[in-house]
Amino acid sequence: MTKRIGLTCALLAGTALTLALPAAAQDKKDIATVVKIAGIQWFNRMEEGVKKFAADTGNNAYLVGPAQADPQQQVALLEDLIAKGVNALAVVPMSPEALEPVLGRAQAAGIAVVTHEAASQQNTSYDLEAFKNEDFGANLMEQLATCMGGEGEYAVFVGSLTSQTHNQWVDGAIAYQKEKYPKMTLVGDKNETFDDQQKAYDKAQEVLRAFPNIKGMQGSASTDVAGIGLAIEERGLADKTCVFGTSLPSIAGQYLESGAVDGIGFWDPAVAGYVMNKLAVMVMNGETVTDGMDLGQPGYEKIKLDGKVIYGQAWVNVNKANMAEYPF
Repeated sequence: MTKRIGLTCALLAGTALTLALPAAAQDKKDIATVVKIAGIQWFNRMEEGVKKFAADTGNNAYLVGPAQADPQQQVALLEDLIAKGVNALAVVPMSPEALEPVLGRAQAAGIAVVTHEAASQQNTSYDLEAFKNEDFGANLMEQLATCMGGEGEYAVFVGSLTSQTHNQWVDGAIAYQKEKYPKMTLVGDKNETFDDQQKAYDKAQEVLRAFPNIKGMQGSASTDVAGIGLAIEERGLADKTCVFGTSLPSIAGQYLESGAVDGIGFWDPAVAGYVMNKLAVMVMNGETVTDGMDLGQPGYEKIKLDGKVIYGQAWVNVNKANMAEYPF
């Protein structure tokens, strides 16, 4: 009898241990970071930050993206993740408007949603911006205008006509140019490149053919200035043109070296990926972001909160002289 009681107690203890495991497992959250397109260097760098967050916190944080920069492909990917029952989504929308319905469904299903580069997004708890986008565009334009001597024709490029941040950058740049540099002239419409270096190259060639006197180009997608730079190099125009835009040294470095691209601006996607995931955990824990809060990462030590939009102060300007300081 004593042996039976002891065995029963041991089994009950084992059962209690078994029952405790799911509760512990529940502490490990599934957080999917969903980007505009998989495989490009910008989002490869962001994935490094997501992996670091996973290593630091023990959460199952990972990054995925569609094969092409297509809002509908991104929607399909999000639908799959909702069906799988992830705990949180950290999303870089290709088109905030196109993603509103699917992000609304995610929130209705109890999934925490945080976005990046989508200040107008409604179905999100917080949208993270590395800075005020119009200010960043004006910053790029100031450099472009200085390089151009404050006069001449220039063109602008965006990854997508629906990409909110890209359009805010170029709109901010154009407004700044009109106010500060009236002798400069925007030529053509916004050139759409779909975050594709080859398409940026093709568009740059079209611009150079249509406007042979053009002096400047400003890119928005991380691959824009690399495509533009190649077109400039092939035509031997590095000394006659000025090219600035958002990119990374790993993407545009060879063109910074050759002078076909004069400067780039960016924020570290790895840090943004880390902070998005941190915000997702805060949302799941019922924590509130406040104005002036320190989110614990460079450029986000004293954030500005405007409604649900979080602004950091995280941009850097890079050229040939200092690009070695940013080995990514």
